[in-house]
Amino acid sequence: MFDTILNISLWIVNCATFPFHYFKKLKCRRFRIKNYDDAPQAYILSQESRYLVVQQISSFQKQNVLLQQSLREQQTQSVATTEDLFLELLEVGDALEAIITYLENNTNPSPEFLHRLPRSIGAVHRKFLSVVGKHQVFPIELEGSQPDFNLCRVVDREVRTDVADQTITKIVRRGFRWDEKILRPAEVITSKPE
Repeated sequence: MFDTILNISLWIVNCATFPFHYFKKLKCRRFRIKNYDDAPQAYILSQESRYLVVQQISSFQKQNVLLQQSLREQQTQSVATTEDLFLELLEVGDALEAIITYLENNTNPSPEFLHRLPRSIGAVHRKFLSVVGKHQVFPIELEGSQPDFNLCRVVDREVRTDVADQTITKIVRRGFRWDEKILRPAEVITSKPE
């Protein structure tokens, strides 16, 4: 009886219960509490081993705190980057809105305005490409006249006798890539024989 009480008190005071693989490196003695068949296995740690376990736990806790801090910093940076992107896209929207507002208020726009309109829309388009380019989104440049099905999608075919079969005759919608990932393939029309 006294031996059982002593073992239980040693177990409570001097041992920690961890998965077995932690104790392979540590010098410890495994025992079962006498007269308690259902009790879990426990380990008695030497002072040195116990110190090492406490040090490892402390190290894990420090790493956890550092990882949480790093995650918070990354989330803050991500929110700031997203906010900057939205503000720049709103500038593009403002430029388009100014053109639309002028056209709505002037049913007969001046010839100078109509002459400058393509350049104005081109400037808005360049601003848009600049904004998305800052975030590594670039237009896909199709090389050659044959479609690369990794970069484009054929949406229509037209009869053309002046070019070879499957030649790209028109780009309907420009494609975009983000770094190496294709965000949107280009949509093209290709030729076909009669």
